[in-house]
Amino acid sequence: MKDEFHPSAFRLHPSSFTGSMYQPQLETLPRPQLEALQFDRLQATLKRIQNSNPKYAARLNGLGPGEVRSLDDVRRLPFITKEDLRQAYPFGLTCAPQTGFARMHMSSGTTGTPIICPHTEGDVAQWSEIMARCLMAAGLTRDDVLQITPSFGLFNGGFGFHYGATAIGAMIVPIGAGRTPLQLQFMRDLGSTAIAAIASYPLRLIEVADKEGFDFRRDSKLRVGVFGSEIWSDEMRRRIEERMGIESFDIIGMTESGGVGMGIDCAEHDGIHVWDDHYLIEIINWETGEPVPDGEWGEMVVTTLTREALPLIRFRTHDLTRIVSREPCQCGRTSLKVARFSCRTDDMIKVKGINFYPKQVESVLLRHSEVGNDYLIVIDRADGADQIAVNVETRGLPWPEELSRQLSDDLHNMVGLRAEVNILHPGELPRPEGKAVRVQDKRRK
Repeated sequence: MKDEFHPSAFRLHPSSFTGSMYQPQLETLPRPQLEALQFDRLQATLKRIQNSNPKYAARLNGLGPGEVRSLDDVRRLPFITKEDLRQAYPFGLTCAPQTGFARMHMSSGTTGTPIICPHTEGDVAQWSEIMARCLMAAGLTRDDVLQITPSFGLFNGGFGFHYGATAIGAMIVPIGAGRTPLQLQFMRDLGSTAIAAIASYPLRLIEVADKEGFDFRRDSKLRVGVFGSEIWSDEMRRRIEERMGIESFDIIGMTESGGVGMGIDCAEHDGIHVWDDHYLIEIINWETGEPVPDGEWGEMVVTTLTREALPLIRFRTHDLTRIVSREPCQCGRTSLKVARFSCRTDDMIKVKGINFYPKQVESVLLRHSEVGNDYLIVIDRADGADQIAVNVETRGLPWPEELSRQLSDDLHNMVGLRAEVNILHPGELPRPEGKAVRVQDKRRK
């Protein structure tokens, strides 16, 4: 593939945007040319590792550009895991000199050795480009006002949205995390038309809005929400859109792969476009590590194709998804589409021999209009046996006396497990500033 397909060749001024695409030449690239570009960039990435980090090259089992002769040959390379990145802390797997680092971010995990991701100036430029693609896929233009609610610290979300909005020329309200009443005030006073947030935060906005008499349709110009960082159910999505009067978009990405912006769903809402000129995606059986056919659920594995400071080869994400389509989308984009993430392999809960995921519980709870937005799964052990309870708030309305029994029955039908359901008044559950805490497993203490 020739150099004209490098993203830098299409770094466009906002006045040159076409329709809802930031880089139309790349976003509509025919599949054969796209795969040729992927292969060229995979080769360049392997060469970069080989030339800059001998220890990294050695852990690839001695396989370099000469041995990888097709995209399918990537399967010959070993996986990289979060534990590998922790063991390499801080810069053991980097492929650029430390003097060339422009910034760094850290994984949002709170335990153990941190996982950090340094960025060169080229990495920041790449990040800006894919975030610009995401925002324009969500319908944003330079005429929008984007309110950014993720933090601007080591967590990458705030900066990612800032870079993307800057690239498309939109006005930015960089308020950051928390201060929910001020968030609502700024929406009203500054005319915010779009909001970026971790997926659970809109529920907090709705809760505070109800207390303050704030009506999103009446008191704001909000029309778009771009949410990610957490697994969120279709039921949760419908509730957010209904209460806030917006169209929501599911954005994906992780610190390890360079930050938020790896992909997003478009206005068709039938799968998440992964920018696969920058990322090579595999779906594998999470137990065997073998590839699964398109359409079958499995764990997503990511190989970065354009990252400089920390290129990743076959990184196991733990996110479960499936390939929806490799055909062109109705929106015109030709990039691979995957399903919205259903859960994470490391989020699985096992109680009394039964495996289930928090998202399954959420999907049951939010089907009931009497149920509020917050819940907590509490697991404990008594007399040698596992016990599970689900604490759930109501919306403050009178609720049927049989609601607890109905929820218990519905959960039993969904996951095959009988749980004690405790109905709580609004506000009784704690409200964390960051990601929502949905599981408290006391067995691990």
